[in-house]
Amino acid sequence: MNSKQVKHLLQQKSKNLFTIPPDMLVFDAIQLMVEKNLGSLLVVKDGKFAGLFTERDYTRKVIVKGRSSREISVGEIMETHPSTITSEDNISDCMAKMTGGVRYLPVLDNNQLVGLVSIGDLVKFIIEEQKNIIDNLQDYITRQ
Repeated sequence: MNSKQVKHLLQQKSKNLFTIPPDMLVFDAIQLMVEKNLGSLLVVKDGKFAGLFTERDYTRKVIVKGRSSREISVGEIMETHPSTITSEDNISDCMAKMTGGVRYLPVLDNNQLVGLVSIGDLVKFIIEEQKNIIDNLQDYITRQ
């Protein structure tokens, strides 16, 4: 498992990256998230990764504070310095980062946005890897 890297996980994911500008209204971003069934959106400004907008940002920084999502831009409440990873990072290192409450990790290679990994992506990938190991062991045992 330790030899598996983020790039292996990204190969199995859809190549679609949903990005938004920081000046988008929170309301419009939430509508996009609902439409695409997403828990987060990557924020890009002038072609560069600028931050991460999540459902948590919405609930904690808009709803709970009684603010209006039609009057606030994503840039006002997004995470501007979220934890990030590279495609060369190990899956186990990503899991370690996520045990502290992080649910999404933008993937940046040479400061270029190449993907997004969610806690669900990691769990699915690890389960599939474990299933493959078990299947290989069972095949080995039956050949003996």
